[in-house]
Amino acid sequence: MEQYLVYLVEDEENLSAVLRAYLEKENWSVKVFDNGNDALDAIEDKPHLWILDIMLPGTDGYQLLKAIKEKEDRPVIFISARDQDLDRVLGLEMGSDDYLSKPFLPQELIIRAKKILNRIYGTSTQEQKKIELNQYLIDPIGRTVTDTLATGEELVDLTTKEMDLILLLTGDIGKAFSREKIIEFVWGENYFGSERAVDDVVRRVRKKMNRIHLETLYGYGYRILSS
Repeated sequence: MEQYLVYLVEDEENLSAVLRAYLEKENWSVKVFDNGNDALDAIEDKPHLWILDIMLPGTDGYQLLKAIKEKEDRPVIFISARDQDLDRVLGLEMGSDDYLSKPFLPQELIIRAKKILNRIYGTSTQEQKKIELNQYLIDPIGRTVTDTLATGEELVDLTTKEMDLILLLTGDIGKAFSREKIIEFVWGENYFGSERAVDDVVRRVRKKMNRIHLETLYGYGYRILSS
């Protein structure tokens, strides 16, 4: 079982205590914050997952989400008791990976957290090997891409979603993936929005990794070829 580090930001003491107990039952290391300011100072700790309430003392959930995505781009689950449709849309547009409206069952949070952690970090990282492709070294375990042609073998600066896309497409070189499949893998099943988001991520990846052959299959999706 993976020892993940989860940061929970929730100012309702009773709820945070219950959620912490459920999260720790999964053998995850959990740290709880009761205000947004303290959580903001902990972004550089690089937890595997953030669970954020929107209404927080000090820095609110929206501001915290923005700061997380700008600095480390770690996965985030939003929780809120406010207008759920509005918060869901705004949260997803700002980069949250999932959303739960209060009240919810703690078991549902665990299920969603597991799905995100497995999707992003993998369930069998011990068996994952590094991939060499066009002088890029892709490390699924460390979730890094190294440009081996660059001086000093520089790391390519990829966001979480850009890295997810690379791992999906390079996990089966030559296989075509539909936009729907890419959205499911990169954004999750709860994503609702334009498929153009896929095209935007592809465009950024092509710019950052200009030696890979990331082919467009018009009307369908994308694939990466070996040369």
